[in-house]
Amino acid sequence: MVFIRNRLVSYGVDEAWVDTFSFIILVTFITLLCFIANWITKKVIIRFITHIINKHKLKWGDILLERKVLRRLSHFVPAIIIYSFATSFPTYRVAIETLALTYMMIVAFGVINRLLSVFNDIYQTYEISKTKPIKGYIQVAKIVIIIIGTILVIANLMGKNPAILLSGIGALSAVFMLVFKDSLLGLVAGVQLSATDMVRVGDWIEMPKYGANGDVIDISLNTVKVRNFDQTVTMIPSYALISDSFINWRGMQESGGRQLKRALYIDVTSITFCTTEMIEHYKQIDYLSDYIVAREREIEAYNNTNKIDRSNIVNGRALTNIGVFRAYIDQYLQRHPGIHKGKTLMVRQLAPGETGLPLEIYAFTNSTQWAVYETVQADIFDHLFAVAGEFGLRIFQNPAGSDLKWVRDREEV
Repeated sequence: MVFIRNRLVSYGVDEAWVDTFSFIILVTFITLLCFIANWITKKVIIRFITHIINKHKLKWGDILLERKVLRRLSHFVPAIIIYSFATSFPTYRVAIETLALTYMMIVAFGVINRLLSVFNDIYQTYEISKTKPIKGYIQVAKIVIIIIGTILVIANLMGKNPAILLSGIGALSAVFMLVFKDSLLGLVAGVQLSATDMVRVGDWIEMPKYGANGDVIDISLNTVKVRNFDQTVTMIPSYALISDSFINWRGMQESGGRQLKRALYIDVTSITFCTTEMIEHYKQIDYLSDYIVAREREIEAYNNTNKIDRSNIVNGRALTNIGVFRAYIDQYLQRHPGIHKGKTLMVRQLAPGETGLPLEIYAFTNSTQWAVYETVQADIFDHLFAVAGEFGLRIFQNPAGSDLKWVRDREEV
């Protein structure tokens, strides 16, 4: 300031205007210097660093560029220049230094926040991030940084020792507990979820209470984000996964097989003993020929050993169409390419009811993919519905309008 003032005086500028012109010139010079320094930092230095990162294909460097950490660091340059020239304005020195220092603190805390995000992005490139996500912890760290930064900025603006403000935090702890209730609950839930490995990114979970049925795509401090199969997104509070029940299908996906459990409902009035003609017909079915022969020998040996009078079909042992059909289903599933042969496979009867006799299939497909699973299941039941009539069995269903019309037409005839 003094240098500029002396130069103006030497040029014959009126003493009454010298101080004003000196102030304007110095402010203009500092402003231009800040713009030039910022331009050089962004257009030259940062561009050069970007070129190096792109040339050597540095993965972590790409993340730094994506998070714009270097651009945020460039804001330090104008603040340092302004802080350095504060002594040139004795009257406003304290205010300029305080404001410049405050700005640098804000930039510094912003850079720290971005570096935490960079750390999380780098961590997510590793496989362990799927089982041990740290996004919740990163968000807690950001909250702490924001609180500390706010206290330091306020203390700097007030010209007070930060310890004085920190001493008052205890009195505000109840307020903080109320304001950050969800965050604290989320932090505790995040620790439990991580420690017990209850849920990971990529897991298929089902939580009807929140309308969630899909893949976990993000686990944060407060929420777990689920992309449902209809492409909608459901946000579930993290602590809800601890307090409420949900289904995680990860075990099924890792096992390599998905459970198939569905029943055919047989009309009990169609169940009967097999006649000689029926048995001969069944012997022509590839899946049943060996079974029929073996069962006939077993039954004949039993009846002969026990000297059972077979003149009445009720006496002794005999084949039934439902038993043969059950054996056929078992053999059919054993040979089906979509069924997992290393897991439980059985065809069982459940208790009969008003809808007939349930003949349940319990097996596992050898693919966990939803579309493949549904295709295999449909293929199996398409076939069984079609072949049930070959065994003299009827699939039960409640009368439809066409059935009632058929009965009425028969009565009219």
